[in-house]
Amino acid sequence: MKIRKKSTTKTKKKISKEKVKQKVKKLIKNKIKRSINKKLSSTKRAIKKTTKPKTTTKKKVTKETVKTKPKNKKTRYTKRELEHFRKILLEERDKILENARANMKSLVDIESGEYVGDNLTYASHMAEQGTDEMEREKNYLFVQRDEKYLGYIQEALIRIDQGTYGVCIDCIEEPKNLCDTCPLIPKERLELVPITQHCIECKKLRG
Repeated sequence: MKIRKKSTTKTKKKISKEKVKQKVKKLIKNKIKRSINKKLSSTKRAIKKTTKPKTTTKKKVTKETVKTKPKNKKTRYTKRELEHFRKILLEERDKILENARANMKSLVDIESGEYVGDNLTYASHMAEQGTDEMEREKNYLFVQRDEKYLGYIQEALIRIDQGTYGVCIDCIEEPKNLCDTCPLIPKERLELVPITQHCIECKKLRG
């Protein structure tokens, strides 16, 4: 009977040792899990902190890009503005016609229809004849220039009727945003050069 009791005590000791080992293992595992969770939570917080300033920088970028966009939203001049430009063009046309009539008088005799200076006798000095020829050629060039300018005025008046007057040709399809009024030509430029079809910046690019 004594021998049996010894064997049971040995087995009990073995079982208790195994239980202790298991408990220790569990405790170690729990500690490892807690440390891992703490590390994960700290890394998540750090990531959140780093991502916050990025969003602010994005907002700043978008604000800057909005500032660079053109302020002008008009793509056509109003009827009232077009009428203002029509008056300027008609005044220009009247001036050119007066100049053209004056130049034509110096070139052609209205009554006979012949060129002025053709009936002059050869008794006059040769130098005077040369200056007369030069003056006639100069007046003829002026008449040609005035005719061309009148054609440009007529085309501008047609654009006013169509409602496309004052729109830059180079920016009508894809605005380049080189001017504050893009795609429209600034009023000041149109008042000085009413026949123009380009803004100053596009004209510079064309050379």
